[in-house]
Amino acid sequence: MISVDAGRDARSDLPVHSLYGSTLASLSPTPEMLDAIDVMVYDIQDVGSRYYTFVWTMVLAMRACAKAGKAFCVLDRPNPLDGLHVEGAMIAPGFESFIGLVSCPNRHGMTAGEIARWRHSVEKLDLELVVLGMRGWQRDMRFDHTGLPWVMPSPNMPTTDTALVYPGMCLIEGTELSEGRGTTRPFELAGAPYLDGHRLAADLAAMELPGVMFRPAIFTPMFHKHHSKPCGGVQLHVTNLETFRPYRTGVAFLKACYDQSPASFRWRDKAYEFVDAIPAIDLLAGGPAIREGIEAGASLDELAARWPRDEGDFAAERADYLLYE
Repeated sequence: MISVDAGRDARSDLPVHSLYGSTLASLSPTPEMLDAIDVMVYDIQDVGSRYYTFVWTMVLAMRACAKAGKAFCVLDRPNPLDGLHVEGAMIAPGFESFIGLVSCPNRHGMTAGEIARWRHSVEKLDLELVVLGMRGWQRDMRFDHTGLPWVMPSPNMPTTDTALVYPGMCLIEGTELSEGRGTTRPFELAGAPYLDGHRLAADLAAMELPGVMFRPAIFTPMFHKHHSKPCGGVQLHVTNLETFRPYRTGVAFLKACYDQSPASFRWRDKAYEFVDAIPAIDLLAGGPAIREGIEAGASLDELAARWPRDEGDFAAERADYLLYE
């Protein structure tokens, strides 16, 4: 990971405090950071996926403000994927982390303001919380429906196309495959030097994944994993935004890569988001089931068998905290 340094704002000379440093403690504001303020305002674009840590920084800041007696305000923004669909498994006990501070599916279908209301209530935070809601946003709207410009919230989230595939393709961070960092299409391009992209595309097509096609590709990352090495893989092209299921697609991609070359395939074994005792893929998937199932040769349907129950349970859990219809 790359930590973010503290500093001072060049125009106002106000202090800038990093909430993404080199330790787990650095993720939460300290009492000293909060001492001079009356209210903390959260105004950040999220991407609708559990791994994207902005909303968990928000929850950690809410907890810190509750302890410090400071108010908290969320300026709500659209979930770019829409607010209808929930996809993936809940997090198994003991697998919570900064990419899943509390248990929810990989695609949660909530806005930041709704997540704030959910955690404020469930955790019984002694906190004055105000959510300034959006005008005109409805749950079936994706970002391209809003007419708003997309300003990339991080370097590897350059377009709304990236956000659309991210809930599944971010799983690749739990492997030694390239997720396309170091290219102009991160998370849409993925592969490894030892993979045959044509075979991979054919194997994925055979799984009959809805709303997506796979184009064989060779790409060379300019940095990050496999930098300067040609990688065989695929580019994802979403063909139907209504039927596309990004998390199922990401799991299918991992299975196809493993099945093509189990001897070369490697799960990431280095620390991931401040955790070194649990494999990164297990943190991303919320438990060991995906890793163990792929290694055991489970079918895609078998890997996904638990998801509908978890999706239904979470849809019911979140219902009281939704702000939009």
